[in-house]
Amino acid sequence: LREAWDGVDLVVFCAADYRPLRPWELEAESVRHTIETNLNSVYYGLQATLADMLARGSGSLVLVASVAGYMGLPNATVYGPTKAALINLAELLYAELHPSGLGVYLVNPGFVKTRLTAHNAFRMPALLTPEAAAEAILRGLARGRFEIDFPRRFTRLLKLASLLPYRLRFAALQKVMDAS
Repeated sequence: LREAWDGVDLVVFCAADYRPLRPWELEAESVRHTIETNLNSVYYGLQATLADMLARGSGSLVLVASVAGYMGLPNATVYGPTKAALINLAELLYAELHPSGLGVYLVNPGFVKTRLTAHNAFRMPALLTPEAAAEAILRGLARGRFEIDFPRRFTRLLKLASLLPYRLRFAALQKVMDAS
């Protein structure tokens, strides 16, 4: 792509692997695959595209993480920590690359109806279609916001919960788990 198009203007890192998983169900190969897909693939993509963007002084990176990266959630034993790492990576990329003229965007969707969320056996609040998620991402990019999170009524609730002291956060999570 770099050769055929004389550079890349926008790269969206959106690969993901997810299986509902509890800590006592860990299998090394599954863990490796999820980390390779969700986190390491972004580093490989950065290696392939970032030097060209920096040389041109233009271009944008979009990292699709998840609200599962806001805090430790049940069933996300490997998925959640990889998405938390992407949130951290997007923050540091913004700090380091934005002054050089590059755009960096972080996308934190809630539940989107995909083959990945089809594995969930629980009710997913505010479940969106892929089309609605794509529209939310495009709106966020058009506004130039660093973090694009949706649906807002759900993401605001999780952001608020992540600010609670651990004692209260764990009690709230337990109530949610007991109800499902």
